[in-house]
Amino acid sequence: MTSPFTPAEVSSAIELLASRSLIRLVTEIDDNGAIPPRRLAAIFPDLSSHQLRRTTEEARTRGLVRIAPGAGLELTESGSELADLYDAVARWARHHAYPTPVCEFSVRVRHVFDLLLPSLAAERADGPSRPSAGCLPSAEAEGDLARPRTLLIQWLAGNPQVTRASEPVA
Repeated sequence: MTSPFTPAEVSSAIELLASRSLIRLVTEIDDNGAIPPRRLAAIFPDLSSHQLRRTTEEARTRGLVRIAPGAGLELTESGSELADLYDAVARWARHHAYPTPVCEFSVRVRHVFDLLLPSLAAERADGPSRPSAGCLPSAEAEGDLARPRTLLIQWLAGNPQVTRASEPVA
């Protein structure tokens, strides 16, 4: 499956999707439901108010979250599908102990997206490329990586608003 996006668009999208604060926001809402805006700082005490503001603004602009009257910040359909993508990517990473046997969910997601980025960006110009075998724990892991890659391409194709360039999210 080929990527319909330019290398710059893919890089911009991966930078956004792999940001720790966005991963945490999307998965928190997915796991626990809508977040009242006044509760954001209490739920994410390690993120600055600036990081929270930028992340929620970016997520709203990209159609991943919305403010539901009386409920707070909730996932849109695209945001819910992104949470599913994060889960699938993290499942691959846990299964293959990537990048290490024990690490944070957001670290796993970021590393897998970083692993997929070169193949997605290069595919447009040079045809499909494979991830560096030196980065992967096994040949089985490389073969299994096709599923998260396909899911990412499908999600990006269904959410082109995410591929346009913007400032990175912290």
